[in-house]
Amino acid sequence: MEQFLENKLYSDVEGTCSGAHGYIIAVLSILDIGSGNVMSGTGQAEFVTRYRAIVFKPFKGEVVDGIVGEVNKMGFFADVGPLNVFVSSHLIDPDMKFDPNSNPPSFASQEEVIDRDTHVRLKIVGTKVDATTI
Repeated sequence: MEQFLENKLYSDVEGTCSGAHGYIIAVLSILDIGSGNVMSGTGQAEFVTRYRAIVFKPFKGEVVDGIVGEVNKMGFFADVGPLNVFVSSHLIDPDMKFDPNSNPPSFASQEEVIDRDTHVRLKIVGTKVDATTI
């Protein structure tokens, strides 16, 4: 029974997102599995479980590294672990201009180019949690 509960915890929790704790990347260890309570009417059992996990909850002002996934005239999207970050063109250096004719589309200046698969360092200026996706 304990092995079943451990496997169920791993499959149900890892890779999910909660507004309170952020993205749950991996469960490291299970600290305690409480005694189960049978729920009336369904016959199912509920177990209160304490565990340790690696979580990722970005906060305003945090500096993160990401990889650019998509570029358009409004800005670009970068993947930062499980997080998808949008960088508005208003927050990109004014020397960098959007070039829709390049293949792939990019923001470019004399010295730098931001296009798909470019590694970027970003500072989080705001967050919006969509707990239905990761």
